[in-house]
Amino acid sequence: MTSHARSPRPTSNRGRLIAAALALTTVIAAVSVWLWQRNGSADESVSADLPAASAALAGPRGGNTGTVTALDKTFLTKVRQAGLWEMPAGRLAQTHASSEAIKRAGMHLLEGHSKLDQLAREDSEALNVPIPDQATAEQQGWVDQLKNARGQAFDQLFVDLLRASHGKIFITIGEVRATTKNSLIRRLATQTNNTVQDHMDVLEDTGLVKDATLDEVASTIPK
Repeated sequence: MTSHARSPRPTSNRGRLIAAALALTTVIAAVSVWLWQRNGSADESVSADLPAASAALAGPRGGNTGTVTALDKTFLTKVRQAGLWEMPAGRLAQTHASSEAIKRAGMHLLEGHSKLDQLAREDSEALNVPIPDQATAEQQGWVDQLKNARGQAFDQLFVDLLRASHGKIFITIGEVRATTKNSLIRRLATQTNNTVQDHMDVLEDTGLVKDATLDEVASTIPK
C-alpha cells in the first residue's frame, strides 16, 4: 500500500483574526487608562473648588439686615421680661402645684423661655439694643402671688396669669412678624410665636382656662 504524507497547514485566517483582536484590545486598554488618569486629574481640580462653594451655601442667610423700629425694640424688651418672670413661675409650678398638668406646663415655660431668653440676649448685643435685667413691677408681683399660693389655688392662679399674659403677647408677635424689616427680629418673632403657641396649648390642656381670662385678652385688642 502506498502511504501519502500530509502537507503542513498554512496559518488559518482565524488565528490572524485572534491576534489582531488581542492587539486592538491592548491599544484600547492603554487609551482607557490614559483617559481615566486625565479625567481623574480634572475631577480633583473641580473638587478643590467645592468646599468654598459648600461653605457659601451653608453660611447664614440674611444675617443682621434691616432697620430696627421702635416696635422691634419694644418687642425685644417684652420677650426678655417675659422670660424673667415666667421661668420663675415655671419653677414654682414644680413645687407648689397639685396637678401634673400644671407641672408639665411649668416645664414647658422653663424650656421655652430659656431658649428665647438666650436668643433675645444675642439679638440685643448684635443690634446694640439694650434690654432690661428685671421683670416689670407688675410681673414681679405675679411671681410673689404664685409664691404664696399652694395646691389647687396655685393651679388656678398659675393658669389665669400665664394664659392672659401669653394671649396678649401673641397679638404683638403677629404685628411684629408681619411688619419688621430686620432679619434678626423676624427670626425672634417666628421662634416666639412657636413657643407662645406651645405654652397656650399646654395651659389649655389643664382644663382651667376661664372665659373671663379670654375676655380679658380680647379687651386689649385695638378696635
